[in-house]
Amino acid sequence: MAAIVRLSSACRRGFKPLFYQSTLLSRPLVVPHKYQEQPYLLTARIHASQALYAGPGSKAASLHWTAERVLSILLLAMGPVAYFSPGPVMDYSLAAALTLHGHWGIGQVLTDYVHGGTKIKIANAGLFLLSTVTFAGLCYFNYNDVGICKAIALLWTSLCHSA
Repeated sequence: MAAIVRLSSACRRGFKPLFYQSTLLSRPLVVPHKYQEQPYLLTARIHASQALYAGPGSKAASLHWTAERVLSILLLAMGPVAYFSPGPVMDYSLAAALTLHGHWGIGQVLTDYVHGGTKIKIANAGLFLLSTVTFAGLCYFNYNDVGICKAIALLWTSLCHSA
């Protein structure tokens, strides 16, 4: 007969698997037993990504993924629009979109490469501080100087004339 052994029950006996966390996916694993003809069926849970704030059945991750893609497409469209019709609305829209795009991108890098409870908290606090300072700096530049659109246009014209 086959026996179903859960990974969590092995952990209670003192074993600590390498990737044990709250799980999202389950896969059966068949392991033959030396003295029996029928194999044991082990159920191992595979952790794909950690859902920190979403409950089971939540669509938060899917909506976040969709929002990232929509923002990327909007940034592609904002380039020509900013070139042909620069103004304060476009400057502040670019400031918000670029800051959010950078925040999400660096957040994914932190999710992939920073491990440990305290390190994650420090890294996330640093990311929020960086994003806040970036957005405030771009808004300050838009209000007190020529704005993002005109600054890029001036940069292009100076590069074209110097070449």
